[in-house]
Amino acid sequence: MIPGSFDYHAPTTLDDAVALLTEHGGDAKILAGGHSLIPAMRFRLAVPDVLIDINRIPDLEYIREEDGHLVIGGLTRESALEESSLVQEKYPLLADTAKVIADPLVRNLATVGGNLAHADPANDHPATMLAYGASVVAHGPNGARTIAIDDFFVDLFATALERSEILTEIRIPTPPTGSANAGGAYLKMERKVGDYAVSAVAVQLVMDGDTVVSARLGLTNVNPVPMRAIAAEAELIGKELNDEVLEAVGRAAAAECDPSADLRGSVEYKRDLTRVLTKRVIRKAVERAKGGDS
Repeated sequence: MIPGSFDYHAPTTLDDAVALLTEHGGDAKILAGGHSLIPAMRFRLAVPDVLIDINRIPDLEYIREEDGHLVIGGLTRESALEESSLVQEKYPLLADTAKVIADPLVRNLATVGGNLAHADPANDHPATMLAYGASVVAHGPNGARTIAIDDFFVDLFATALERSEILTEIRIPTPPTGSANAGGAYLKMERKVGDYAVSAVAVQLVMDGDTVVSARLGLTNVNPVPMRAIAAEAELIGKELNDEVLEAVGRAAAAECDPSADLRGSVEYKRDLTRVLTKRVIRKAVERAKGGDS
């Protein structure tokens, strides 16, 4: 199909982009990478009257550490995460995630901010950012504000962004070093390379010896809204890992997710796959926390 007609704007400053959003309200959509919006427009699932292309706004593409966080500009391309030595060396959960998003052609244009702002529970970054306990920075008519990722996803394809706000930055806490060792991992099961996940699990944890002292688990595409597996986290924190603990964590994650049956599998299959992936991803994260390279 062919998209409906629309007016096109390409502002060169953030303030101008916000002003356009404020002027046009719900009739406007932001264009970043476009890999979610353009297909939706072609099928007329999205019919904006105004398209605001923010790709000409400078200084929204960066990856750096700052004030105890990894900060990522909202227009940073997915491929930049793959190529960043900082991400590869210190943020393995994010590195795992970046390399399984769609395919290289998509990753060259798709943006981290757009992935999150789209709030698709089948996207990979929401679970990863929930596992990290990240936050996002939104810029609107009243300036910038920070939103905790736990408060960001409010419904299917809906976020806490106000109508006139643009997601400009993602902030991931820098993992601790010293006596407490951090590890993270992301595992995804897909029907074919580049597909959405049947199920995927992100974990970021901190170990003190053999004991898990903190952990956050995010799940992909097994709930109508991007979710943390909070009950599963409770089964993990404060425990020394063994097969019995891992099975309890996996079963808790399977029980609290809410998948839908589709061509990728039945509800029962997706729950059990989530159980298995949860166990595997925790083992991988623990090995990394203990200095392994898996």
